[in-house]
Amino acid sequence: MPSARSEVYKGQDLARLRGARDARLAPVTVPPAPPGDADPGKVRAELGAVDRPLIVAVGSLVARRGYGVLLDAARAWRALEPLPLLVIAGEGELRADLSRRIGAEGLPVRLLGRRTDVPDLLAAADVAVLPSRWEARSLLAQEALRNGVALVATKVGGVPELVGDAAVLVPYGDAAALSRAVASLIADPARRAALAAAGQVQAATWPSEDDTVAQVLSVYDELMERGR
Repeated sequence: MPSARSEVYKGQDLARLRGARDARLAPVTVPPAPPGDADPGKVRAELGAVDRPLIVAVGSLVARRGYGVLLDAARAWRALEPLPLLVIAGEGELRADLSRRIGAEGLPVRLLGRRTDVPDLLAAADVAVLPSRWEARSLLAQEALRNGVALVATKVGGVPELVGDAAVLVPYGDAAALSRAVASLIADPARRAALAAAGQVQAATWPSEDDTVAQVLSVYDELMERGR
């Protein structure tokens, strides 16, 4: 299986094959979302997770998000006590299929649909999970680390470079590894706290909006010089 970094570089190769004379990687920033203002305890109560661990995933319900694998992992969590609750915020073409699986298999999962309060959901979460087949600079990963939420993510695309050592990474498609990683964090508050602290340190290394603008202007100036 190719490494996450080699998958990123495939994008440069593809751009060149399609005629780009100059293709390079550049830092891109996502401005921090405003912090949630809802009481985490109230959010947990509304979701039905007062006395149970809360796991949060966010993203459109499409195949590349890996939610089928996530539901496979959720089957194993039925053996945990207290029973965790997984909530998935997002909408998409797989909603009906996922809903059928959740009902048929009795999975501890709720599909929340589109939400405008993702910062509130993350603030209430014990663990955030990113099971995607592919991500570049995942918005969920950035919001989780910035908000001090322990993250379990697949080791794909730009995720490893983005999160560094501040998240638990598992292979894509490995439901058992995903399930074990989440269960381990649920059982270890000290490890979650350590990841939360590491996440905020890692987030401080990401490019700012000014860095991104400066990079774009630098490339523009370079290209203008070439054209003279």
